[in-house]
Amino acid sequence: MTSIGARTGRPWVLGGALASLVVVVPVLVIFSSILRSSDGVWAHLVETRLSVYAGNTVILAVGVCLLAGVIGVSTAWILATYRFPGSRLLGWAQLLPLAVPAYLSAYALSDLLQFSGPVQTWIRDHFDLVAGEYWFPRIRSLGGAIVVLSFALYPYVYFAARVAFLEQSRAALEASRTLGRGPLATFALVGLPLARPAIAGGLMLVLMETVADFGAVDHLAVDTFATGIYRTRFALESPMGASQLSAVLLSALFMLIGLEWLLRRGRRYHRTGTRCYRAEGIVMGRVASVAATVLCATPVLMGFALPAARLGQLAIEGGDTRGGGMLAGLAFDTAWLALLAAVIAVVLAVVIGYAARVRPGASTAIPAGIARAGYAIPGPVIALGLLIPLGWLDHRINDAWTGVFGDGWRPGLILTGSVVAMLIGYQTRFLAVSLSFVQAGFSRVHRNLDDAARTLGSGASRSFLGVHLPLLRRSLIAAGLLVFVDVAKELPMTLMLRPFNFDTLAVRVYELASDERLEEASTAALLIVLVGMIPVILLARQVESGLGSDTEIERR
Repeated sequence: MTSIGARTGRPWVLGGALASLVVVVPVLVIFSSILRSSDGVWAHLVETRLSVYAGNTVILAVGVCLLAGVIGVSTAWILATYRFPGSRLLGWAQLLPLAVPAYLSAYALSDLLQFSGPVQTWIRDHFDLVAGEYWFPRIRSLGGAIVVLSFALYPYVYFAARVAFLEQSRAALEASRTLGRGPLATFALVGLPLARPAIAGGLMLVLMETVADFGAVDHLAVDTFATGIYRTRFALESPMGASQLSAVLLSALFMLIGLEWLLRRGRRYHRTGTRCYRAEGIVMGRVASVAATVLCATPVLMGFALPAARLGQLAIEGGDTRGGGMLAGLAFDTAWLALLAAVIAVVLAVVIGYAARVRPGASTAIPAGIARAGYAIPGPVIALGLLIPLGWLDHRINDAWTGVFGDGWRPGLILTGSVVAMLIGYQTRFLAVSLSFVQAGFSRVHRNLDDAARTLGSGASRSFLGVHLPLLRRSLIAAGLLVFVDVAKELPMTLMLRPFNFDTLAVRVYELASDERLEEASTAALLIVLVGMIPVILLARQVESGLGSDTEIERR
């Protein structure tokens, strides 16, 4: 027996199908806009801006994936294969850029490197130069956006690649060296091909984050689909035109995801042994150690140290003049909103994950797949896909209220005028994060426990509460923490779905930075960075536990 029972699991299956609607509905709404009229806005966009949005988005995505891929794979191979002074510290430090959202890196680095910033000011003062007498790369450009996003997002590739390198068989790599292959040849012919699926997964995350980014590209003056959707919705006041832009972007993203799945479908990658090559590593010489240290420290410097240090300096020099009381209120609103969203995401993920365990098959696999696809949808697209149906529901509710109770009082915008729309949008995008941890937790619970519970007369719900829930505690806490952090850092969806007179730390930072008041924005930005340290600690522990298990294998 592999399930607790078809009859007792039906409520869970139905709940899983209903939970997946938070992803299905926005997507259907966006694609339905193709058949509607935008009163000439779409034609105007096609003639004037669509090629710019598409070209910049493609160049940005390809450039970031290439640069982040090179940085992530090279640092992962060096730190997984070799040992030199500080290598263990640099191993977990590579994850630190995850604590700084890309839009905060853009704010800090542009302030440092722009014409009026401290770097160029120092160059002019010390070399007696004026504008036009020297060349300096423009940070507010497409190239600048590629660099900023690459250093902010490369840890996704690094983490996936390093775990894959750590799990590779020692025998395969030693055989390559025995056959006369040098370090580079061993990496290119053995290590890299075996890690290809993990690297591809990390690059897909980088691609999704790049396409979905709004705050960084907006501040760096790069027009992409994300900024175009936002401006079409609010500057041109055309929800339908923005939805049609979103439909084009979603079609391209889904095609890429489908292509990646087709390329990966027929391939298999297996570990041929348990002896891991990475337990101790090869000790580097002095010169090589210096080169490796510089190579591995530079991404951490650009992605974490410089942005965090600049924000800290600005907070000390100026900070938010409106005082700690306002920041405390913003932090409180951000915290309770993120906590509520995290709890809902964990509950929905448990329903979907347990339904797949109780009733394996298409009826539960499809909702799980739909929920995982939500992470690929950019925040502005989700916001548009929710505003239209939720706005329609708000009007129908008010019309029904008026028909029953008269015009004396109306409930108002219950969904779009409150945090309800925001909470639904967070589930659409971040349910995938929670579901991945929940499914991993279920996979570690042996099926024999399900069969034993059923033999003792327990139904699906009772078995979950008595058997699975205690065993899932760590997975549920980790899932909730990561969703909490993602919601706290989320900018475009919060910006578009928030009700009047409701701000979060991310919105406050964006508004101040848009007005070039970065000193005031720095205080709230530092709070976001501190919150962002939570997933870094979790991932660092996972890396360390992987190293520990590898060492234990070697000792045996």
